[in-house]
Amino acid sequence: MKRVGLTILLFCAYFGASAQRLPVAWEELTSGDFAKAVSESGGVCIIPMGVMEKHGQHLPLGTDLYTARDISLKAAQKEYAIVFPAYFAGQIFEAKQQPGTVAYSADLIYKLLDETCREISRNGIKKIILMNSHGGNNNFLLYFCQPQLESARDYAVYLYRPEVDPQIQKSIAALRKSTTGGHADEVESSIMMYIRPDLVKIERAGDESGADLDRLKLTNAYASIWWYGKYPNHYAGDARGANPMLGEIAQTQKIEQLVEVIKQVKADKSAIELQNRFFKEALSPVK
Repeated sequence: MKRVGLTILLFCAYFGASAQRLPVAWEELTSGDFAKAVSESGGVCIIPMGVMEKHGQHLPLGTDLYTARDISLKAAQKEYAIVFPAYFAGQIFEAKQQPGTVAYSADLIYKLLDETCREISRNGIKKIILMNSHGGNNNFLLYFCQPQLESARDYAVYLYRPEVDPQIQKSIAALRKSTTGGHADEVESSIMMYIRPDLVKIERAGDESGADLDRLKLTNAYASIWWYGKYPNHYAGDARGANPMLGEIAQTQKIEQLVEVIKQVKADKSAIELQNRFFKEALSPVK
């Protein structure tokens, strides 16, 4: 009888705690629980970013959104933070010739992200992490972060920039069957096989070539058409050897690194303080 009573108590304690656990996804929170989530998160929100673009003939258009959201949700479950809905208004002009691409104008993607950050701040969240899974967003997001100093604001934006761990890279290299890549390749396809296998059509991975055509011959120079010059099929690499084990290793590395970034951002007291000092001094530089 005592054992039965103890089992019931443990059962109630476990499921009672589970029932009270706040969701990490912004859209899953009730209005009443949102303030609790802001407090529990330390005022930290992650925006998982990607775009709508072709990923060969074997991966869905929203591949970057799925990978960014998976990383963000899993990291936030380990170190609590609020995760904004999947954000697809990014820079993707280089794929406008491909079906399914959604390429908003340059001024709109900047303004929309700026407005989104301001709305997140208005809701009491003062630390915003941009978690990007789309290579074409990299330079845009670096630029977006710099004009945060244009005018005073009461929040700070942090760009998550994962680094490749040498040991993890060795494990990935040992599992890979191809040596080239960059987009919808063996690694990215393996990640999708790990997180959303129902959306992967790996039998189509060889329908088009992902070889580098190297059609733009430039030295010490850059031109915006460089990606099209290399990969007109919007596919870089060979995904036919993809496997979920490889995907799990690659994805887990990014999740663990984001967990550490969340912890750092929660503990950070310098960014906003320095911003405030900077904005005050910028009002009257001569003084």
